[in-house]
Amino acid sequence: MTEPNENTTPARALALLPLLLFLAIFLGSGIYYSWMGSEFAFYQTKAPVAALPAILLAVLTFRGSINRAIDIFLRGAGHHNLILMFMVFMLAGAFASVSTAIGSIDATVQLALSIIPAQWVLPMLFVISAFIATAMGTSMGTIAACTPIAFGFANATDIAMVYAIGAVVGGAMFGDNLSMISDTTIAATRSLNVELKDKFRINIWIALPAALCTIILYLLLSHTQHEIQHQAYNIWLIIPYLLVFVLAFSRLHVLAVLSIGIVSAGIIGLIYQDNFAISHWNNAIYDGFTAMFEVAFLSLLLGGISALMQHEGGLKWLIARIYALTNLIQIGRERAGELGIILLICCSNLFVANNTVAIILSGDMAREVAKEYGVNPKRAAALLDIFSCVVQGLIPYGAQLLLACSIAQISPLSLIQHVYYCWALAIFSLVAVIFRYPRLKSG
Repeated sequence: MTEPNENTTPARALALLPLLLFLAIFLGSGIYYSWMGSEFAFYQTKAPVAALPAILLAVLTFRGSINRAIDIFLRGAGHHNLILMFMVFMLAGAFASVSTAIGSIDATVQLALSIIPAQWVLPMLFVISAFIATAMGTSMGTIAACTPIAFGFANATDIAMVYAIGAVVGGAMFGDNLSMISDTTIAATRSLNVELKDKFRINIWIALPAALCTIILYLLLSHTQHEIQHQAYNIWLIIPYLLVFVLAFSRLHVLAVLSIGIVSAGIIGLIYQDNFAISHWNNAIYDGFTAMFEVAFLSLLLGGISALMQHEGGLKWLIARIYALTNLIQIGRERAGELGIILLICCSNLFVANNTVAIILSGDMAREVAKEYGVNPKRAAALLDIFSCVVQGLIPYGAQLLLACSIAQISPLSLIQHVYYCWALAIFSLVAVIFRYPRLKSG
């Protein structure tokens, strides 16, 4: 008997059940424990453990042999983007751990407090994160580098932790969306067959106003009740973070940037900290790996579930429903087409929890929707990228929020409403769809 393959398998709503089961267990338990007032509610049920019943269900509902299902699962879990994400998690954890051990974070915070008024901390965190993410082309590396500093700022001032971490995540998603070397930008432009610069010209008219409104909001939120007194610090301990920030603006790979950060932090610690030895360096690196293993492993498990779901026609069914919905929207063909593309990428991202993978999965259909409804491919590419970043920056089981919350030790659910940039970006994008903004020249 020939097993179905992902190109010929008919659309099946049943294929979505495994991921729905994971979301029901993970989100449901988190909401339950939050309601019960438990501390770190979303960490009471470990996410990788919650994924196991979903994997079992995906294998049992697979139309083929168990061995074939496992092969597809492993192929999805071993995708290049997921292996890269796993390594970023590990090295980010190690860099944060070593930097903390030698006192880099405290020194960086004290330096900033000595030169930056407390009311400028939130806007500064957002802007720096946005610049770094734009230069690096990755939100993950930016969050890994900036979250520990935001954590230090929040502890040194009366700024709420969720505001500080939300500023970093928002800035990281700004850069991920606009960067010319971002995976999401490249995937969106390739899917719609448009030039990077053309997509950027449309994107910037939507993202920049959202960013400016976010900065103004952070200025209004920054109202410290007393003058912050900074403490003495060793300027040499700041070198690892300065090095990472400078290298972030180069074309050096994010893994190389984080590795250099780990090495430089260890060397600085050996030279300038009397109580820091090679054994402490070794332990700090391993502690960083351990702290990030849960979320890194989860990304691989979700990748495997996503591969099975795609193979069995789950996404095909979802895309077909969205395509049918656009035919019912009576607000003009172009607007209906653009809203269809938005629904398509949002649903895909909700189910795969990876904005680049979501764009790749829905890119072909987005191109067909754009052609059918007369949507300019440049606008379609911009909307595809924008809403993949909006959803990725807000879902509590996405890699970005999981990484930031793991470092800051807060609940992902508590952070969602405070990632103001993503909400602003969504609002400005919908306004752009309704009012056909920005206007494109014909030809």
